[in-house]
Amino acid sequence: MTTMLQSILLWLLYLSSFYAFIPSLISRLFGFRVFRRGKSEIYYALTFDDGPDPFYTPRLLELLRKYNVKATFFVVGEHAASHPELIRRMHEEGHLIGIHNYIHKTNWLMRPRTVRDQIDRTGQIIQEITGEKTCYYRPPWGIMNLFDFFSKKDRKIILWSAMFEDWKCSVGAEQLKKRMLNKLKGGEVMLLHDRGTTLGADAHAPEQMLEALEALLQEAKRRGLESVRVDTLMNGSTIIESSSVVSRQEVEPRLKLKLWKRAVVAMWLGWEKLFHWVYHLRSASPKDPMLHFRSRVYHGARVEMEHGYVMQNGDPIIELHFDNQKLFELGVTSRSTMHLAIRMIRMMEQQLPDLAQVVAADPKLRSAKALYGVSMINRGPEKFGFTVHELAPGPFSLASKLYLRLLLSVIHPAGQKRLKQRTDQLVPKMIVMPVEELLQRYGQQHHTIASGVAEKAEEEAFVIENEVLTEQN
Repeated sequence: MTTMLQSILLWLLYLSSFYAFIPSLISRLFGFRVFRRGKSEIYYALTFDDGPDPFYTPRLLELLRKYNVKATFFVVGEHAASHPELIRRMHEEGHLIGIHNYIHKTNWLMRPRTVRDQIDRTGQIIQEITGEKTCYYRPPWGIMNLFDFFSKKDRKIILWSAMFEDWKCSVGAEQLKKRMLNKLKGGEVMLLHDRGTTLGADAHAPEQMLEALEALLQEAKRRGLESVRVDTLMNGSTIIESSSVVSRQEVEPRLKLKLWKRAVVAMWLGWEKLFHWVYHLRSASPKDPMLHFRSRVYHGARVEMEHGYVMQNGDPIIELHFDNQKLFELGVTSRSTMHLAIRMIRMMEQQLPDLAQVVAADPKLRSAKALYGVSMINRGPEKFGFTVHELAPGPFSLASKLYLRLLLSVIHPAGQKRLKQRTDQLVPKMIVMPVEELLQRYGQQHHTIASGVAEKAEEEAFVIENEVLTEQN
């Protein structure tokens, strides 16, 4: 009798493994029949399970609207039926709605027919409220069975690439914030919860999730990252804009480059590596290099700066260089002139305080007279404390113009077309800032000023974009 019971239990183990454990393992390890991570460098997806909740979901929607981002909600059918106004609001505000079963119960413990009924019933509730079908499905706890593997091809199963245990109050808002920020990058599918009434969850856990989420959205905006719906991250296709339900075609962030352009980029980046090695360039922010610099002596005509500062021949200076690899990545993943400008502004907002910290700690750099650079991006540096000056005519000015025009044709979203517009503005100019000004504006005691500076510079980016659009029209 004991042997027979052991055999029965063993067969039950085999069957349950084949029905549930093995499918879940395969989907997690190999991504078979599921989507769990995108390939974008600037887009990521916020996803929320178990809702809607009458207390936390409205606050979450307000937060998403405040930062003008989209998300995906995998809703439990019984909660959706109890709060149709929240489902309707999600839809009207442009978020994607997916299915999370009618009740929050693992698929391991349900027959295929029961799972299908759970999905169909929830899908029908969503359709009755929004007028649209949904094909996006996330099984509770991400646990799949054989039915999920061989379900209809038009049903898209969504898992995740980052999970934070935000359903537990014991994690705490600060620890949750650190975990989320550590995973903040393009392509991530983040799993969060806007309801705490399911098995194993704490009822008040969404409170700390909302606190951590706002910090994440602030940091994402600073880095130029954007939360989008899962369907957008999957294929970069249509985005629904709020209640107007107007569709626009989202261009895939990474542009396909022609062979000649790839060759130019390869030579260009190779030259940069050689230049960095020969001249021993350092990075203002080694973890996120965008701004490089070196110490050298200035050779040129006298330059007058703000507040009575003067730079003249023989003065020690800090020469600035943008990271070409980073510029290229920003250029080919930016949707427009304005998007590129805003992302560069956000980068500078981060890099200048980091540079100020490096300069303050190095006596040699601290004794330099000014920051110095040559750039075609000369409609906006004043907002950061730079002054802009014409380059003296000569071989250096001509070589700089040719080099920077080539650079702009490669990194700019409009490519060669931009070079034909407002050519009078595409002239390399000298940008300078006294080192004392750098330390005063961006030193540790004044780091809060940077945010306001970036906002002013961002307004300038909108002006530039409008000029380009006017010229095109």
